[in-house]
Amino acid sequence: MVKLTKNRKLAQEKIEPDKQYKLSEAAQLVKEVTTTKFDASVDIDVRLGIDPKKANQMVRGVVTLPHGTGKQIRVLVLCTPEKEEEAKTAGAEYVGLDDYVEKIQNGWTDVDVIITMPSVMGKIGKLGKVLGPRGLMPNPKSGTVTMEIGKAVKEVKQGKIDFKVDKFGIVHTSIGKVSFTADKIADNAREFLHMLMKLKPASAKGSYIRSIFLTSTMSPSIKVDAKAFDE
Repeated sequence: MVKLTKNRKLAQEKIEPDKQYKLSEAAQLVKEVTTTKFDASVDIDVRLGIDPKKANQMVRGVVTLPHGTGKQIRVLVLCTPEKEEEAKTAGAEYVGLDDYVEKIQNGWTDVDVIITMPSVMGKIGKLGKVLGPRGLMPNPKSGTVTMEIGKAVKEVKQGKIDFKVDKFGIVHTSIGKVSFTADKIADNAREFLHMLMKLKPASAKGSYIRSIFLTSTMSPSIKVDAKAFDE
């Protein structure tokens, strides 16, 4: 049996095990139970009442968090020369095409998001085996395959994230940092949950949002009342 550290024990004592907290309460509590010396990420896990094995119940989408993610997002833009200046001006860290395609083929994936344009997807498609498992493959549905390169880069930098339900019917994503105020954490979580509600598949039966948990890196999770996430 794993022995709890003093900090972990103190953190768990602040959480009532059978209580479902209002989102505003959970946002404040997640700050109080975090004991890491670094600025921990705040994550949200939502179990959905769907069958992810059915194509018509797949939940995937994008949302722009009102207060951003708190992370420094490294963006690679794979584009033709006439779009390079637009990408750089918008704030992309890496811009190019053939040289970066070759680097990726050799195993380089030191970025968080890759944005590209439709006309060069033929070159990028062959990178699927490298980028796919890391969640880096550009996709029109997430807005990362577009002719509006500058707009796409700015949106990612400002807090646009994409998410997808896993094989267990759970959507997991980061929505901020512990250094955020409780109000900002709650705002980001609420925006994400509202987007999830909009994406409810028509074929999904019964309760759609089964459970919501808020947690931070290396800290205990807090159960959020699925019927009170607007509070």
